[in-house]
Amino acid sequence: MAADDVNETNDRTEGTGDLTIVLADDQELVRAGFRVILESEPGFRVVGEAPDGARAVDAVRTLHPDVVCLDVQMPGVDGLEAARRIAALPDPPAVLILTTFDSDDALFQALEAGASGFLLKNASPERLIDAVRTVAAGDALLAPDVTRRVISRATAAPVASGRASDRSGDAALASAGLTERETEVLRLLARGLSNAEIAAELYVGDATVKTHVSNVLQKLALRDRIQAVVWAFEHGVAG
Repeated sequence: MAADDVNETNDRTEGTGDLTIVLADDQELVRAGFRVILESEPGFRVVGEAPDGARAVDAVRTLHPDVVCLDVQMPGVDGLEAARRIAALPDPPAVLILTTFDSDDALFQALEAGASGFLLKNASPERLIDAVRTVAAGDALLAPDVTRRVISRATAAPVASGRASDRSGDAALASAGLTERETEVLRLLARGLSNAEIAAELYVGDATVKTHVSNVLQKLALRDRIQAVVWAFEHGVAG
């Protein structure tokens, strides 16, 4: 495939029940390697490839994948800007950032751009497969040390909205109208638990947890579960 082409296979997205993926990286060899790894997993389908961020956004609009894997450094529209554009689409896919840069700036820019996960390219094939499955399920892919970095940075800096100055957790929760169960879910999110782990902890189904998480995000006017973790620590309700 030529480097300036986008490989799209629309026929593979219809009625397969597979987890569908778009890969975006300016190096064709890297894309080919990721494709081999991902398609070795039963139920995974790479339905499109793109050599830059602009074509990645176009592929997402056309193919409606479950997950898009984005390199950070690509010509023209880079992965971070592509993530922002994808997050603004109706019913966007989960975004997994794949990079060689393990820096706080790259991490936080990716999260601020709307990424659900952040993975280094030197991760094992098993870790890549697990990462794609995790973000596709609606969970954030943050290792415990990364979660601590997110929380540390967020709570050390003033928050423009003024939420950081309001440390009364009970008052904030009451004002937002969270139910007792939604508050439980928020605290478990702050511990880094996935939806499945929260479901096991509360003895409820995964679908019930997803509903509670959605309600928490809506009531607190937050974009994603990562922001929910930061909110919980800012307001002292993470315990």
